[in-house]
Amino acid sequence: MGLDLDLESISEATSGAVGSLVSTTLLYPLDTCKTRYQAEVRGNGQAKYRNLSDVFWEAISTRQVLSLYQGLETKSLQSFIAQFVYFYGYSYFKRLYVETSGVKSIGTRANLVLAAAAGACTAILTQPLDTASSRMQTSAFGKSKGLWKTLTDGSWIDAFDGLGISLLLTANPAIQYTVFDQLKLRLLKGKDKSGKGSSPEALSAFTAFVLGAVSKTVATVLTYPAIRCKVMIQAADEDDGKTKNPRPKSSKTIPAVLCAIWKREGILGFFKGLHAQILKTVLSSALLLMIKEKISAATWVLLLSIRRSLLLTRGRLKSA
Repeated sequence: MGLDLDLESISEATSGAVGSLVSTTLLYPLDTCKTRYQAEVRGNGQAKYRNLSDVFWEAISTRQVLSLYQGLETKSLQSFIAQFVYFYGYSYFKRLYVETSGVKSIGTRANLVLAAAAGACTAILTQPLDTASSRMQTSAFGKSKGLWKTLTDGSWIDAFDGLGISLLLTANPAIQYTVFDQLKLRLLKGKDKSGKGSSPEALSAFTAFVLGAVSKTVATVLTYPAIRCKVMIQAADEDDGKTKNPRPKSSKTIPAVLCAIWKREGILGFFKGLHAQILKTVLSSALLLMIKEKISAATWVLLLSIRRSLLLTRGRLKSA
């Protein structure tokens, strides 16, 4: 039975990772524009990017459109590993909780704790790749360094820039799932009152998509100041040709970033790029879940076939 549980966790993790890989690749230019826009903190009269489209037009005017894909390999690797670790950990923790507690269903609070635990494991394991991809995206067009060079440009501690905020942002999926569950519960209760009766599986794909988009939007709005601070901490040092001195480490701390946003942009600065974040996040989540659902069954069948083949091979070896 333990093998079956592990196979199911691996199936969930694999399908989620593949879905994340595809969605990351398709939406990467938007992600690059969003990240570069979020990373800039300047006075209103000195802003290089007035809106998100300015980043895109800069790439076109400088004939660096392909630079919108700089760091794609690192981001794809980070996304694949992160989603695999998250979905595997989330599935494994849920099954472990059910086995040890003896409960038949997991409550909302326990579910949030398990999701946060899976998110924390993911953040710790993939933080260097996350930091490297952010630095690549925010480097000057055409001047992005390779993964190893980016990671070794400073100390290994620098590779974990933003880890504290990443751990804090495990609250994002927790909020998302809580809002989703509450909306779904109310919707299903409404159907029950109509006399039709329903179950969690009765949600249509379109309804699930809408509830997912709403819940992710709520989570993004509530945690966005932390999201922008994380991008700024991980961003590459400016290299505009006027100076080669990198920003001091003290300017990449959470208090320093918060102070810089407040002084130069005011309260609205904490939400700069929010619309782009929502657009990218909602589209990415929707694509991930759609692809995951489409390939999860095939992944499960494939894993069962591999397991059956391994068992048969083991049996033949023993008999020999």
